[in-house]
Amino acid sequence: MPAATRPVRPRHASRAVHRRVLGTLAAASAAILGFAAVGGATYLQLTVGALETHDVSGLLGPGADSTAEPVEEGPTNFAPGEPINIALIGTDERNGENGDIGGLEGLGGMRGDTTMVMHISADRSRIEVVSIPRDSRVRVSDCQMFDGSTVTGWTGKFNIALANGGQNGNRGEAAACVMRTINDLTGVDFNGHFMMVDFSGFQNMVDSLGGIPMCIPQDMYSTKAKLDLEAGPQVLDGETALAYARARTGTGLGDGTDLMRIDRQQELLTNTARQVFGSNLLTDVPELTQFVRSAAESLTVDNELGSLNNIVGLAYSLRNFDTDNLVFATVPWQYAGDGSGDVLWREAEAAAMWQSLVDDEPIVLPDDEIESSTEPSPTASSGPTTSPTPEATPAPTASPVRETQEDILDSCAIPES
Repeated sequence: MPAATRPVRPRHASRAVHRRVLGTLAAASAAILGFAAVGGATYLQLTVGALETHDVSGLLGPGADSTAEPVEEGPTNFAPGEPINIALIGTDERNGENGDIGGLEGLGGMRGDTTMVMHISADRSRIEVVSIPRDSRVRVSDCQMFDGSTVTGWTGKFNIALANGGQNGNRGEAAACVMRTINDLTGVDFNGHFMMVDFSGFQNMVDSLGGIPMCIPQDMYSTKAKLDLEAGPQVLDGETALAYARARTGTGLGDGTDLMRIDRQQELLTNTARQVFGSNLLTDVPELTQFVRSAAESLTVDNELGSLNNIVGLAYSLRNFDTDNLVFATVPWQYAGDGSGDVLWREAEAAAMWQSLVDDEPIVLPDDEIESSTEPSPTASSGPTTSPTPEATPAPTASPVRETQEDILDSCAIPES
């Protein structure tokens, strides 16, 4: 392979992009990076105080563990010796600044588009993130509201869960409905832990890191997303990173499905983690404060994740985390094959993956390799079309703690066209 060329600053994408896809990117970035709070507690107190928090333990049904009140005596690892599951949820709300960016300002309701389940192992040596396609055809659970009322669920696309829970405009109720649906489907218990983002601060988060280094395999162009990237090593600024993970249709973007976007989102998150763990962000208080402030302005979390002492304690417990042990996957899926575009989970393989999270073991990926294919037309032969076998995003071979932005770019191997 020829050596990669020195990165060229990408042309900017439009600011008028949907919030929904990258909402979860902002949440996952903040969470996967160890909550990026060690060493700056004094400076971060006001920033973390800006988080919107909800205690949703009472909405998660019988048997759900209650979320304890934050402990404020000092930094604490709030779940020592226990695994932690966090629901990462991106929303497509269209009010205020959200409407300015996503368009159609004033359009009511909450629309879920991107959901990931993040699992932090009990020994803090592994982080696994499983994406749930928004078009998964599932049984959406009945959702309980704070006033005691219930919204009845039904079988439909997974993103119905957030819409049902968000009917009153309360993010805590919306998150609880998503968590309850996932728990009923998979057995994964969140203990009330969630991060929900409308990602108005996502661009600032990326820019505060100096951009995210990416290996762009081919030219990418999308009129709708205002994306225009050339193949090769690239440093994506906030605007371009939004367009990169949002784009569905256009040149070099695959088959136009949300599943292709999931792949790009996971790549973006992997390189975000590599850059942050390889930089001095955890010890540079001004940079740390700027990054966390950007996240705080975009996040809604549960009470425990909204406690500065818990954030600092959890970050400290992850101080030696190696991104070789950061794994991304998508729940095993196949198209329904009825022309609807719906996604069905491959039951045995999906069950094995979810059970791995429940048992706090490395996630199980299918051994077979299945060719990629597109959703058949309604007149195509009957029977479901199967997706590619899920694969974890390859982890970097170099020590992530020591990787710089240039190291990541130099690792790119882009074939000549």
